[in-house]
Amino acid sequence: MQPDDFGFGTQIRKSPYFDATVRWGAQGFSVYNHMYIPRDFGDPEQNFWNLVNDAILCDVAVERQVEITGPDAAKFVQMLTPRNLSSMAVGQCKYILITNADGGILNDPILLRLAENHFWISLADSDILLWAQGVAVHSGLDVTIGEPDVSPLQLQGPKSGEIMQALFGDDIMDLRYYWLREVELNGIPLIVSRTGWSSELGFEIYLRDGAQGDLLWETIMAAGLPFGLKPGHTSSIRRIEGGMLSYHADADIHTNPYELGLGRLVDLEMEAEFIGKAALRRIKQEGVHRQQIGLVIDGAPMSGPNTTFWAINLGGEQIGKVTSAVYSPRLGQNIALAMVAAEHANIGTELEVVTTAGPSRATIVERPFFDAKKQLAVA
Repeated sequence: MQPDDFGFGTQIRKSPYFDATVRWGAQGFSVYNHMYIPRDFGDPEQNFWNLVNDAILCDVAVERQVEITGPDAAKFVQMLTPRNLSSMAVGQCKYILITNADGGILNDPILLRLAENHFWISLADSDILLWAQGVAVHSGLDVTIGEPDVSPLQLQGPKSGEIMQALFGDDIMDLRYYWLREVELNGIPLIVSRTGWSSELGFEIYLRDGAQGDLLWETIMAAGLPFGLKPGHTSSIRRIEGGMLSYHADADIHTNPYELGLGRLVDLEMEAEFIGKAALRRIKQEGVHRQQIGLVIDGAPMSGPNTTFWAINLGGEQIGKVTSAVYSPRLGQNIALAMVAAEHANIGTELEVVTTAGPSRATIVERPFFDAKKQLAVA
């Protein structure tokens, strides 16, 4: 296929890696943060095995950055999230939630601190640039908010460390989990972080000059080929195995952190005020009515991820919905993340899931489904 074979119109932006991904076999794209994202390099199961056995390179330029600078940058960023950032060091990354006044989740991004008063918010799929600019208007804080020329790639998988060594030298292996470093590669300006959306060992490589996207992609692929590197896309199989959220599927504006078991990302005791603090205090006191669970669904292997929310029934009544489901070839099971009424969210409970193939029995199990302590990613 040629790049011009894909077209949603000029309102959907192409990443600096778009042409390269088509050359390397991208056969289909989705739209995320108003941009194309490759979602098909052939067999998704083979993409999964490429990821967990060797390494894949993914175009995730759709993870747009909201850049916050200025004398009050740190105070402003703390306003946006219930996670306590008081001990966040320059060079550190943190997984955060961005909440609204009702305690609803607007995004679950990675926050990067590049300097004392310089932050990037690396976004999931929602318009936080507009939210942040709106919050700033009447905040009384001295901040500048915009979208920089930054486009991430994800290099993920057990061989990713060796590929990074080939590219950047041995020192790159000193980079700790959820920390970042400013580097150059053949004159290309980059930020590298030990993060990713795969639950595997991995790195994100943030290009700071979109004109060099094609060169960066080809340079990484050339270095990685001896290690089995393949072009790929973020793996639904692996991220569901790891219990990782997909915004708009597993969480949205009507979901609060406690429903997801993410109370650790909410600090109601810190002095700093943040948007949603009063609502989240009330929700914690009252308790949640829904709770996220993991499910194993009986039946033949699913042919692909669910594309609609499947009803979950118990005793003839709907008590929740499946938000993300897929067949895991490694586990030999259909696995799913789901949201159900809290009184039924007990390990071992048997439920009925109404899939596209009809009703199936399902059992509530612990999540994540694989490598629960994320030893692969942290190693």
